[in-house]
Amino acid sequence: MRPQPGDGFEWIDTPGGPALVCRALEPFAANLFTTREWTLGSSDELDSNGSAAWTPVANALGAPPSQLARLHQVHGATVVVKRAGVRHDANDLADADIIISDDRELVLAIQTADCVPLLIADAKTGAVVAAHAGWRGLVARVPEVAIKALVQHFGTRPSDLVVAIGPSISAARYEVGEDVRARFEAAGFRSDHLRKWFPAETRPAHWLFDGWQSGRDQLAAAGVPSQGVHSADLCTSEHSEFLCSYRRDGRKAGRMAAAIRVRQR
Repeated sequence: MRPQPGDGFEWIDTPGGPALVCRALEPFAANLFTTREWTLGSSDELDSNGSAAWTPVANALGAPPSQLARLHQVHGATVVVKRAGVRHDANDLADADIIISDDRELVLAIQTADCVPLLIADAKTGAVVAAHAGWRGLVARVPEVAIKALVQHFGTRPSDLVVAIGPSISAARYEVGEDVRARFEAAGFRSDHLRKWFPAETRPAHWLFDGWQSGRDQLAAAGVPSQGVHSADLCTSEHSEFLCSYRRDGRKAGRMAAAIRVRQR
């Protein structure tokens, strides 16, 4: 039985496998989050740069592989901008974790196996974002950086944004050490935020970390209204039969894609 996602999400069946869709995003952008059953999610067949793994992702959103825009993810907050009318090379994987575009021809995609995937659409301009944020990305303020990039490059108003937070590891399954908490403290985050993001000390110098709450709070700080943020609330570590988790499976873990495309009008 498939796990029940948060409000605004639903399961669909595609030729590539079952996928989660944020219905709140659908009026503005085609989108999906893949699962362990996709080729990309199989550790036996995993080639994260191979067309065999990524072709079904592009096809599920109505595009050929040549129109799939991805990144070489490095756990940072660098932004890649793909403007409509500019030629795109599908093999050009820049070192970055945020990709934004207003090009209806492109599918933007990132991959995760515990980190927080963010899909964002501007309800007015149509511009979209795919962003990858593990704890390092959240320290680097990926949600805020992504919103600022939309404002800078496409004239977005944060109040017009719709955001989907996809499956990722939950606080209940994610213990981190003192070094992680220290990085957030050094980055200047507010003390009240840190109390929410590190809700419990599990043993000396170890805490649970809530990446979902950190993402929501950073989006709010960037001006996105709470009613525009939708969370799947599905833990990758908990749902082993459906979702990929590096924390749970280590090097054997597959990967999941989060993909988005400007709505065809």
